[in-house]
Amino acid sequence: MVKDPVCGMMVDESKAIAAKKDNQTFYFCSVSCRDELLNPDRELQSLKKKVIVSFALSIPLAGIAMTTMDIAVLGWVQFFLATPIMWMGRQFFSSGFAAVIKNRAANMDTLVALGTGTAYFYSVFRLLSNHGHLYFEIAGLLIAFILLGKFLEVRSRKKTSEAIQHLMNLVPDKAYVDRGGFEIEVPVSDVRVGDTVIVRPGSRIPVDGEVIDGASSVDESMLTGESIPVEKVKGNKVAAGTINKTGSFRFVAKQVGEDTTIARIIKIVQDAQASRAPIQNLADKVSSYFVPAVVVIALISFGVWLASGASFIFALTAFIAVLIIACPCAIGLATPTAIVVGTGTAAKHGVLVKNAEALEKCEKVNVVIFDKTGTLTKGHPEVTDIVPNDARVLEIAAVCEKRSEHPLAQAILKAAESRGIHVNDPESFEALTGRGVRAGNFLLGNETLMKEAAIDIQSLQKERQSLEAQGKTVMFVAEGKSLKGIIACADTLKQFSAETVRLLRAMGKEVWMITGDNHRTANAIARQAGIDEKCVLAEVAPQDKAAAVASLKAEGDNFIAMVGDGINDAPALAKADVGIAIGSGTDVAIEAADMILMKSDLRDALFAFELSKKVMSKIRQNLFFAFIYNILGIPIAAGVLYPFTGWLLSPVIAGAAMAASSVSVVTNSLTLRKIQ
Repeated sequence: MVKDPVCGMMVDESKAIAAKKDNQTFYFCSVSCRDELLNPDRELQSLKKKVIVSFALSIPLAGIAMTTMDIAVLGWVQFFLATPIMWMGRQFFSSGFAAVIKNRAANMDTLVALGTGTAYFYSVFRLLSNHGHLYFEIAGLLIAFILLGKFLEVRSRKKTSEAIQHLMNLVPDKAYVDRGGFEIEVPVSDVRVGDTVIVRPGSRIPVDGEVIDGASSVDESMLTGESIPVEKVKGNKVAAGTINKTGSFRFVAKQVGEDTTIARIIKIVQDAQASRAPIQNLADKVSSYFVPAVVVIALISFGVWLASGASFIFALTAFIAVLIIACPCAIGLATPTAIVVGTGTAAKHGVLVKNAEALEKCEKVNVVIFDKTGTLTKGHPEVTDIVPNDARVLEIAAVCEKRSEHPLAQAILKAAESRGIHVNDPESFEALTGRGVRAGNFLLGNETLMKEAAIDIQSLQKERQSLEAQGKTVMFVAEGKSLKGIIACADTLKQFSAETVRLLRAMGKEVWMITGDNHRTANAIARQAGIDEKCVLAEVAPQDKAAAVASLKAEGDNFIAMVGDGINDAPALAKADVGIAIGSGTDVAIEAADMILMKSDLRDALFAFELSKKVMSKIRQNLFFAFIYNILGIPIAAGVLYPFTGWLLSPVIAGAAMAASSVSVVTNSLTLRKIQ
């Protein structure tokens, strides 16, 4: 058995469709999956053309239907406009009838095929007999709208594939390894466990491993979400896809290929997205009962009238009226119109909703998990404390950091600039990996550096411990052998984080925070945001975030929304019931999510939850209108009232009633525009 790389289905290799791409052989369960991998734009381009052509033909088709037409002339014009649309929608006929034949169950395609087919072929019959009303526009417009929905679905699936490809591109193609004492360049796929890998400044790390020689700082934000580079010395682990900053080092390869952290993240995203059950559209569920019932009622009405002595045309008229009035226009419009208007309203408020499933699930969310860095916090450090609050302390620190590219250096220089402090160039500069920096007679760094320089720090130990307890990074500032003070930096909360948490809790939702940072820093941020410490998940590795979300989902009836911004959040965003990405976040996080807060304002998450409730309420109302119309209309079309009124509901009136139900559904959906 082999796995289809597109849909993930397992298929017998002997029965699979084989194809080569980039000198690799892949096996597919179907021709469509093969074509999607070999030419991912082919299906999308084909659907796009069908949508454009079907609407270009159906709009004038509908216009002609509204006129008082001469059936001998305009009827044939309608026929030639509708027939190409029917051909473009032939997939619904093959799918709908295949469901009945193979699975013995009707689906939405069956209902579409039945309704549009009846309207089309009845119109052809009327056209050939040169009398009666035509219903070509019903068939044309319905197929056009359903093709549009298919196009949006395929485009969404393609975006997901692009997100996975972006993750794969984070790993470099080449690596430098030590083979027999020689440094050679090899493809990353040729790196073996145990190889010694050389990493140069500014390059991406090709595989996971452990440092054996040299030292540097590594930007791991693409994995951990933490903005501050991590110092790496002998014995420290490094991960594929992360970026080496200034130094150079050698490490021994520990995990390669599919075993690397980034590869596991890719697999988690793929598996989580593949495991999501497609939205169970209420119309599809009802179709399995509704379609057979309509056919039975139509046949019964035809048989009863024929047996009662009515003419064949009279009985056939009743039969056709039942099928036309059952055409799923209102049912088909119930969900899409509410979704289109709702997502449009969301977009105006800066919330991008990717699909109807996201809105449906969002209504059920009772637990919201926030990533810390870049989501609740600003994602970059700022100077928060200077002890003592003396400009000289900040000036010395700024001189030390003037030639550094470290994020903490940028925070200190920005603080000096905001206070109008002129920062002179340092006499010399030396970066002391893992300890701090030396600039001439000035020192800025941690306790280890101060001990090496024999500088007494006891006078500020109490302040240091207090600041570190708040999750802040503390640096000592010294001039010569004299301690001048300490500077503390931290990644601070965004403006509306605490307010958003408070309002979510007021809505009855449980709020959690997840981060790769240590417990001390995580708890400090949680307290500021108003999140209970029992709801803090700290020191969670990137590949474990999805597992943490799954664990919370498994507790009781939790329905999870995950809010994040980094590549490391992508698996968790995909695993959650609803993934919400910050618009300023990474492309992968945005593509893995179901909703995007384009303004990066967390308060928009509140709007998303409220909008979801109202959209789902409208959908339920729309379905009620649609089914009530069918419940009342079908018996009348079958001729139940004929013995009392003396008239039969003609297909013309059935079509008008169907249009009225559609108008009521659309009008009800449009009220969503008023949501503020």
